[in-house]
Amino acid sequence: MVDNGKPHKKLRVLLVDDSPERRASVEKSLAEVGCEVVGFAFSSENLLRRVEKENPDVVIIDLESPGRDTLESLQTVQTAAPKPIVMFTQDDDGATISRATRAGVSAYVVDGISQKRVRPILDAAIERFQQFHTLSQELEKTRAQLAERKVVDKAKGILMKQRGMSEDEAYKAMRKLAMSTNKRLVDIAEAIVNAADLLI
Repeated sequence: MVDNGKPHKKLRVLLVDDSPERRASVEKSLAEVGCEVVGFAFSSENLLRRVEKENPDVVIIDLESPGRDTLESLQTVQTAAPKPIVMFTQDDDGATISRATRAGVSAYVVDGISQKRVRPILDAAIERFQQFHTLSQELEKTRAQLAERKVVDKAKGILMKQRGMSEDEAYKAMRKLAMSTNKRLVDIAEAIVNAADLLI
């Protein structure tokens, strides 16, 4: 399968399908669009364990209707070992779609797997997952930086109050100590805050 003259990267797929009869035809369809099924699983299995074992590029769920246990299992996967998840189903119920999206499904496709559409859907789902993952990491980094800044500001306030320092002097004193002890500024700030808490 090629796109703009470039061959598609072979995708490693974990296929979750409760119908052994359907699995063979789905695997054949996937193979024809550059996907290798590296493992099969029933929806009742421990999906996190299977994802950690097979380490697929994408998880495909092919079910008539995803049950609550399956969706909870997917949520566990997205928390512990995030992967793009594409769900092909016959269930067009809005509540189910909403629950699947909250569980971390990257693409929810009603009407089953169609060989013609499957590869573009998988590629788009992987792209969406990667963008979301990058945004999540950036958000987490920003949250951590804000939390660190709050600790540094609190420590500066303590030094200003206890030592009669200006804000600039307090910051420079902490930075100097951090450099001389080869520690991060936030570690020094936390030590100051903790020491002040003990004295209260």
